[in-house]
Amino acid sequence: MAKPHDTSSSIPLVSFSKVACGYQKKVVFQDLSFQLYPRQFAGLVGPSGAGKSTLLKAILGVTPPLAGTISVSGQEVKGKIPSDIGYVPQIETVDWDFPVTVEQVVAMGLYRKSKRLPWITHDEREQIHRLLNQLDIGRYAQRQIKLLSGGEQQRVFLARALIGDPKLLILDEPTSGVDLKTQHAILHLLGEINRNGVTILLTTHDLNAVARHLPWVICFNKRIVSQGDPEEIFTSEILSRTYESEMSVVRKGDVILVDDSPRAGHHFKKHTHHLSEGSSKTHTHTLPEDLGQSHRHEE
Repeated sequence: MAKPHDTSSSIPLVSFSKVACGYQKKVVFQDLSFQLYPRQFAGLVGPSGAGKSTLLKAILGVTPPLAGTISVSGQEVKGKIPSDIGYVPQIETVDWDFPVTVEQVVAMGLYRKSKRLPWITHDEREQIHRLLNQLDIGRYAQRQIKLLSGGEQQRVFLARALIGDPKLLILDEPTSGVDLKTQHAILHLLGEINRNGVTILLTTHDLNAVARHLPWVICFNKRIVSQGDPEEIFTSEILSRTYESEMSVVRKGDVILVDDSPRAGHHFKKHTHHLSEGSSKTHTHTLPEDLGQSHRHEE
């Protein structure tokens, strides 16, 4: 597999060697070999059911491999989250009714290092507050987590993952359920974290966000279809093979836009509404062709 050109080390941080993973008798993927290198910022993309979440769980040690080996920082992953990894789950999977403050959520990220939890030391509290301020949510330290917006909640769980000073940050759909402005803010923030030396692997369904923000993309559907710079990887042919569906890629200058329904609208016809009697102004909209050839209202 290709390796990013800006990698500062030839030794992989994460390595899969002929790995098979699955649940009970169902194999999700098999004979998977790939490497993730230090300082990479990579997006894992592919259709639902492709095995992306299973791959993340395998790295985290939650889903043991049925065959092959997985290593992180040179150590084989065996049934528990490696100490070098910080994990941010999908916010949709969190129980928001659990009565816990922002500070308490972030403190949970110290469980591998602190022997005093659920109590924390003065120095640990100071560390938490510095990190919250860096993520621009310091003012919410004592607020109940369920009272925050989706973007603020995402930053809290990001803080929980970062408080343990990880080498690798894994995020499952970090921009799911947030508005476009918040999505860009989160991805810019992740870019800054990556530039500070943290390797990042995230899953996402938003191909256009990947094209805009991420330097490396892994197209995955129970195997690695292709990987590399989005400029090279985001082609109609590669994405169509990844998603097993027709995909269209539009390029204009440095902008890449992905349309996952290139034939949408071909079965629609334009119809015109007069806004007022005798007026030259009209309002045009579309209706499915099978609703009839004539549909015009006089208003």
